[in-house]
Amino acid sequence: MPATPAWPPQSTPRLFVETELAPGSIRIDGPQAHYLVSVMRMKVGDPVKLFDDATGEWLGVASMVGKRALMLDVTERLREREAVPDLWLCMAPLKKGRIDWAIEKACELGVGRIVPVLTRRTMVDRLNLDRLRAHMIEAAEQCGRTAIPELAEPVKLAALLRDWRAGRTLFFADETGGVPAFEAMRGATGAAAILVGPEGGFDTEEREAIRALPDAVGIGLGPRILRADTAAAAAVAVWMAARGDW
Repeated sequence: MPATPAWPPQSTPRLFVETELAPGSIRIDGPQAHYLVSVMRMKVGDPVKLFDDATGEWLGVASMVGKRALMLDVTERLREREAVPDLWLCMAPLKKGRIDWAIEKACELGVGRIVPVLTRRTMVDRLNLDRLRAHMIEAAEQCGRTAIPELAEPVKLAALLRDWRAGRTLFFADETGGVPAFEAMRGATGAAAILVGPEGGFDTEEREAIRALPDAVGIGLGPRILRADTAAAAAVAVWMAARGDW
């Protein structure tokens, strides 16, 4: 006897929507409609997985498909919104392309909040936050997340340290050496953040200011010199392996 196909299929497209989801009908238009209609060739009766960063993941079924818009019947909740590990990624902005990659991977790896940090050697002082959020949404759609990381406004390093709330460990990638990352992260408890500097690293005064923070822990990321975007992804991966939801 043939097995009953899974419903919805694993190949079902996923879509983030700004509207809080509940049973009923929802209209999809603009670029999202173009993607579903022109790229995915959606027809009436086809399923879509929807999530809203608030209520979880829902099943939508196409009830009307037009050239520029479609209607979906939201029928049931497939999953609750995920529990997000209490991890921030604080990193200096990088050039376009590299910062996009770092933001995308941070979302895929499960980071809860991303904070752009301006340092003395930061080469980029202006960020298109809307573009970065779009990269996070696309990453969440692809990797199955039901939560979008919070993206904070850029902040200067001095202000970040001045306003740091006690109790959140700040693991900073110290290019001059530190406790091996896995060892440091496995032994810590509670909320955490990872701080990664710019391509030129922190200067001496900045490094001293970070070390003066009671919650700061300098970490090492192995014997090789890593690009800033690689260091960010590596440090997050280590934390997730040591204390996160892996």
